[in-house]
Amino acid sequence: MTIARYLFLLTIGLVIGSFNAGLQAADTTVLEAQQKRIEVIDKVSDSVVAIFSASGEGGGGSGVLISKDGYALSNFHVTSGAGDFMKCGLNDGNLYDAVIVGIDPTGDVALLKLLGRDDFPVAEIGNSDNLQAGDWVYAMGNPFLLATDFKPTVTYGIVSGVHRYQYPAGTILEYTDCIQTDSSINPGNSGGPLFNDDGELVGINGRGSFEKRGRVNSGAGYAISINQIMNFLGHLKSGRVVDHATLGATVTSLSDGSVVVETILEDSEAYRRGLRQGDEIVSFAGRPIRSVNQYKNILGIYPKGWKLPLEFRRNQEKQTIRVRLRGLHNAAELIPGEKKKIEPPPEKKPNSDEQKPAAKENPIPKPFQGLYEKKTGYANYEFNRREQNRVLATFNEWGDYASRNGSWVLTGRNVAGTAFKMELDQEKTELTLGKKTWTQTFDGAPLTDAPENSGGLLVALYHLRLFLTHHGFLFSEFQYLGTEPLDGLGNRVDVLTSELTSVESRWYFDDETGQFLGFDTQVRDDLDECEVRFGEIQAFEDLQFPSGWTIHSGGEQYDQWTIESINFSPGPKPAGKQVTSN
Repeated sequence: MTIARYLFLLTIGLVIGSFNAGLQAADTTVLEAQQKRIEVIDKVSDSVVAIFSASGEGGGGSGVLISKDGYALSNFHVTSGAGDFMKCGLNDGNLYDAVIVGIDPTGDVALLKLLGRDDFPVAEIGNSDNLQAGDWVYAMGNPFLLATDFKPTVTYGIVSGVHRYQYPAGTILEYTDCIQTDSSINPGNSGGPLFNDDGELVGINGRGSFEKRGRVNSGAGYAISINQIMNFLGHLKSGRVVDHATLGATVTSLSDGSVVVETILEDSEAYRRGLRQGDEIVSFAGRPIRSVNQYKNILGIYPKGWKLPLEFRRNQEKQTIRVRLRGLHNAAELIPGEKKKIEPPPEKKPNSDEQKPAAKENPIPKPFQGLYEKKTGYANYEFNRREQNRVLATFNEWGDYASRNGSWVLTGRNVAGTAFKMELDQEKTELTLGKKTWTQTFDGAPLTDAPENSGGLLVALYHLRLFLTHHGFLFSEFQYLGTEPLDGLGNRVDVLTSELTSVESRWYFDDETGQFLGFDTQVRDDLDECEVRFGEIQAFEDLQFPSGWTIHSGGEQYDQWTIESINFSPGPKPAGKQVTSN
C-alpha cells in the first residue's frame, strides 16, 4: 500500500469516526431533551383537573390547581356550562366535588374550589412576561372530554406570539395581552394549563381560531396570561362577578407613531388629575405605550378600581399621575344569568366544553350546602363572607370598639405643630385646627369637602368611626373586594369596601400581617378621594388606635397628624348583629 493511499484511508476513517461521534452526541442531546419533557410532564400532570357537570348535563373542560386547599383556575365559559357545583377528576384517578367561587366573564376566567382535601397537588406559578416567541410550552387538559380516566392529554409546541389581542367579537369576552401557541388546543382543552419548558404555569388555555374550520385545531390557540390572572386572583377569591378596567379615555395613533388621547370623560379621575384630549400617552402601569393595541392590551389586564401610574406628555413635558380605574361594564352586562350573551359563539357539535347548552341547576351535595350562597353581583357570596371575617379578625386585637360607639374626642398636632381637636359622634364631626373650626352634620345636610381640599376629611372620619364600632353592619353595602397594590405601588393589600348614602370607602389591610394600613373615602363622584394612611399604632385607654396619620387628596398631601390623646365615650348598645370573625 502506498503512503498516499494509507493517508487517504486514514483520513476517511477519521472523518467517519468524527461523524459517528457527532451522531452519538446528537443522540445523547435528543434523549436528554426527551427525558426532560417526560420529567416535566410527570411533575405537572397531578395538578391538571378534568371538569365535568355534576348533573351529567351541560359541558365540561379543564382546569389546574393553584393552592393546596383546592383553589383551581378554569375558563368562565367552562364553568358556566358545568354549573355551580362540578365534579373534578385528577390524575390520581379520584373524582372530587367542587364549587364555583368567583368569575371573570370579560377575561374568561373562573375560580373554583375542589373539596375533600387540604393537600392537593398544585402547579408552580411562573412569569408569563418572560415568555418569548419560540419558547417551548405544554398544553394539558381534557380535549373532547376524552380524559374519562382523568389523565390529562399533553400537547407540545412553541409560543407563536406574545401580547396578542383578541377582539370581543359580539360578546364582552375579551382576550388582552394573551399568549398565542401552536401547541394543540381543542374543544375541551379550555380552562386547562399552559406550562413553560420548566413546568411553570404561564397561562390558561381558552380560545382557538376555530371559526369556519370545523371546530378542530388549526395551529393557532390562545391562552390567558397567568400574570393577568394573578392581578384578578384576590378579586376572584371574593366570590364576586369581577369586572375589568377602563381609563375613561379613548386613544388614537398619529402619523409619527405617538398614541394620543382622542376623547376623555370629564367625570373620570384621569380628567380630574389633568389628562386632556391631545395628550400623548407615554406609559401605563410602568409599560410603554407605542400603539392603540398596546394600550388596550395593558389596560385589559387590570381589575376595575385599581389605582395605577399613568405617564403622559404635553408640550414636550412629561407628567405622571395616579389614576383610579373605572369599570368597563355596567352591572347588568356582568350578570351570570345572561350567559348566552357572553359565551364564545360555538358551532354546535357534541363533546365540547364550549358547545353544550348550559347545565340545569344541580342540587347542592348535602355535605357542602353551606359553601354556596346566591346573591346578585356574586358568583358565590359565601366566599365573600368568609374573606370579610378573615380580614375583620384583625380588630380582635384592637379592643372592644363596639362598646365605645358614643362620642370620641381626639387631640394632637399637625406637621406644622398646630394643635387640633376632633369630635366625632353619631350626628356630626367637628374639627378645630388652630383658630379655625369646620363642622359636618349627618342629618340630611349636604356632604362637603371640609376642610377645603382634603377630599371631605370630616365625612371620612365619620365613616372611620362607623367602621371601627360596627364593622359592616351600618353600611348599606359592605364587601371584601379583593387585593390591589396600595396606592399603585409595592405589595398588594386586602381591601374591604363600604357604601352609605352614596359615600364609598375602601379599607386597606396588610394581607400577611393583617395590619390596618389606612382608608380612602370618596364623598361624591366629582370629588377626589380623601386618602388616609396610618403610621404607628399605640394604646389609648384599653384600645389600639393609629397615632400617626398622613392625609392626601387629588395627588397632593393635605396634612400630617400625630394623635396625642383620645377620649372614647360608651354609647347605646348596637341593635343587630355585626360581621365578626369565625
